[in-house]
Amino acid sequence: MARTIPFPRQAQAARARRNKAMLLPIPRASANELALQVHLALASLRAGGSDRDAQALLHAHVLSTSMADAGYGTLTQAQVCEADAALLACYERGRTGDGWRLEGAAFDALAAIVTVYDEQLQRAPLWVLTEASERLDRMGAAGMVEPAAMRKLA
Repeated sequence: MARTIPFPRQAQAARARRNKAMLLPIPRASANELALQVHLALASLRAGGSDRDAQALLHAHVLSTSMADAGYGTLTQAQVCEADAALLACYERGRTGDGWRLEGAAFDALAAIVTVYDEQLQRAPLWVLTEASERLDRMGAAGMVEPAAMRKLA
């Protein structure tokens, strides 16, 4: 009787596990850690943060918008535009030496995005987060990871 080689079955099983993992949300601890970083960046900018805090919020904004476009979470065009304006104002203040901070309506606009992002991390499957991250990486490589209006000013 011919013996089968166990390797192909193991590879097939590993591939099946990877495919299944892509359909599930990321582990709750990982989602909580990612969300905490963004919540801390938001709180930091309210008190006068740094360019790293603004960048963390910009990345969360891009990821959240991408995941909402994929059908996970709801963001209105108005929310996206308000968040863009808030980030633009924050970047302008920071670059001119007036401090990296968010105030009033700008804070509220980004808090809404962060809330949606937090929910998306808890519910969206890994493949959605992976595709959104890849989109962010492509945008970063092309120099496009900044609020749209900032690109017009440069």
